[in-house]
Amino acid sequence: MDETVHASPHRLTGHVTLVTLEDVRRQIGRTGQDLPLDLAGVTRLDTSGAWLLAQGGRSLTGADNAQRRLIEAVRDAMRSGIVVKDRSALQRVGDVVVAVGTAPGRALRNLAQGLGFVGLVMARLAGTAWHPGRFRITALVHHMQAVGLSAIPIVALMGFLIGIVLAFQGAAQLQQFGAEVFVVDLIAVSILRELGMLLTAIIVAGRSASAFTAAIGSMKMREEIDAMRVLGLDPVDLLVLPRLLALVIVLPILGLVADLAGLFGGGLMAWTQLGISPSQFRSQLLANTDATQALVGLSKAPVFAAIIALVGCQQGLLVKGDAESLGMRTSRAVVIAIFLVIAVDALFSVFFAVWGV
Repeated sequence: MDETVHASPHRLTGHVTLVTLEDVRRQIGRTGQDLPLDLAGVTRLDTSGAWLLAQGGRSLTGADNAQRRLIEAVRDAMRSGIVVKDRSALQRVGDVVVAVGTAPGRALRNLAQGLGFVGLVMARLAGTAWHPGRFRITALVHHMQAVGLSAIPIVALMGFLIGIVLAFQGAAQLQQFGAEVFVVDLIAVSILRELGMLLTAIIVAGRSASAFTAAIGSMKMREEIDAMRVLGLDPVDLLVLPRLLALVIVLPILGLVADLAGLFGGGLMAWTQLGISPSQFRSQLLANTDATQALVGLSKAPVFAAIIALVGCQQGLLVKGDAESLGMRTSRAVVIAIFLVIAVDALFSVFFAVWGV
């Protein structure tokens, strides 16, 4: 049917829809403001057309029952919209109150979901240890390459720069007391015990947790995970365990790379800034720093790796079927993983301090 609108000064015919909205608007504009509009010749009317006819308070005649009900519904919605606008400030206050009131319950629910997911993964891990033949080595090697080998350059650069910064800042303070040589101890303890492993975990959290969430979430959106369940395959065995074990294996290696790069950067800065030669740096390092400092830092790696992998995979499995949910879960995975890494590192520091390590 031809969608062109033909109108006398007060009569509309044909379609009054979104397609013909501009034509109808111009034709109505050419009529007198007080003239009623005759809708007897209108063959199709949608919400956009009803919105146009409901404006201006014109008298409408000739509409059938369906058209009349649609126009009245649009008018009611327009009137209710004015009330909402008048109450928007009050509604915003109410939204804040509701959000504050529901936040504790939502946090407890998220905590319960997280603990439940950890328990599920541990049960699947125990089952895999009992039946190792069903574990997929190819997936493990692939994820080790993705989260480990590919991350070495950025981790090494980060450690190198942190060593330079510590040496430079420490030298500026220790020179005031003539204790420049102790900058070696400052660099060693700071990097080996805390900063090397912590910053490596933060980088991996931003890099790998988001990658895990995006990959699993994309599979969830394409219903691949549902297809796995239909085929009798466990998504935790196929998707979570290889990523978890890969990160547990490679994160201590990345932490060691960061430690070595940090010591190299600190030694280079101490040589150029304080005149401490590489042989002096090595002697001071071996005399006052033992392997305990490095072991304290590296002992945190498996826990950090488990946190990053579990958070990233869980958020990926919680993705719904739209891109907005994928983006929200990806950003949430990074935030939660970094927060938990820092919080657990603080608990490790308290634990080692209490035990005098």
